[in-house]
Amino acid sequence: MRRPTPVGVTRRALIRVGLGALAILCRSRVARAGTKRGLLYLQPLGRELPGEDVELVRLALTEIIGMETRLLPRADLPREAFYPPRRRYRAEKLLDFLDGRMPPDGTRILGLTGVDISTTKGRVADWGLLGLGRIGGASSVISEFRCRMRSPGAANPRQRLAKVAVHEAGHTLGLEHCPTRGCLMEDAEGEVATCDREYDFCRRCRDLLAAAGRPLPPSPRIPWPRPPP
Repeated sequence: MRRPTPVGVTRRALIRVGLGALAILCRSRVARAGTKRGLLYLQPLGRELPGEDVELVRLALTEIIGMETRLLPRADLPREAFYPPRRRYRAEKLLDFLDGRMPPDGTRILGLTGVDISTTKGRVADWGLLGLGRIGGASSVISEFRCRMRSPGAANPRQRLAKVAVHEAGHTLGLEHCPTRGCLMEDAEGEVATCDREYDFCRRCRDLLAAAGRPLPPSPRIPWPRPPP
């Protein structure tokens, strides 16, 4: 004669099974969401940037943009992007180079470098940049070179670089420059100190991305202090 299973044990077992199924369901939903949003690859270019700088860039992109990031091995800067008259690298040519290095499972790629970069802006043939991203495109590039200019502290250039990374990633999501003071999509207009007053995406930019089917995380953990008013 079989001994009946105690009711308490049965309930505990069902609870464990139910929680296990719920965990599997949650993991599958997260995996599907990550696949739908795609992967953002980080491509170091030239000399190695400090590990702390790269990690803050990764954290900012994950928390604020909500994309999974993966780090690619360091690559040499392409010779065809070098601009001898100013001894710096043309950003638009770096974007072409990055397009060719996109892994098959990636949707976007961000180049990180410590050298000075530039592009043509209006009537200025060679305008120095913090970063450049193709609006609605796959590639963007950021440089630490100008983030160090007139920096008030050791952590400041790193925070500037991470903010520029989010800004350029925003361009690839389709955002133009934003007129809202302090928004991460504000145009620096050649002044690196503009980064110091930026904090998060403004409501306008969030609404634009949501309307385009690319909503941002609603409550990101911002990895830098809020600027003073």
